[in-house]
Amino acid sequence: MSEQTAAPQHATTTPSDAPVELWAERTGIRAYTGRNNRGGEVLIASAGVPGAFTPGELLKIALAGCTGLSSDFTLARKLGDGFDATVRVSGDADRENETYPELNETFELDLSELDEATRERLLVAAQRSIDRVCTVGRTLKAGTKVNLTFRVDE
Repeated sequence: MSEQTAAPQHATTTPSDAPVELWAERTGIRAYTGRNNRGGEVLIASAGVPGAFTPGELLKIALAGCTGLSSDFTLARKLGDGFDATVRVSGDADRENETYPELNETFELDLSELDEATRERLLVAAQRSIDRVCTVGRTLKAGTKVNLTFRVDE
């Protein structure tokens, strides 16, 4: 598995207790750049644009990232801080209704050095952590109300 690196740090940093600001700015034809006030950026565009994610891909990546992060402490406690993990997410869109009716996650872990009973206990604990604290997964399962307001210059 590949080595992970932290996102580049920008000169302007935000204290960890500051409210997170998120926005997407139009940066091209059918292209936006998503940003946060910590300097993070992601290119969002139509399918086929090199180096960019579609909104649906970002939804799936958010779920995979949340699943991984929600179980990371539990897994690291048993496997050590340097364990490798990959969470894959798939699911086809229902284009008639413009929804993802089903998303499937596969959590890839090397547990070959653990005995069967220890593996089972660890996977149960990881699942419990994910079910308890993965905000993205819990939101998708529960559904959410989305409010949109237009602020226009006149």
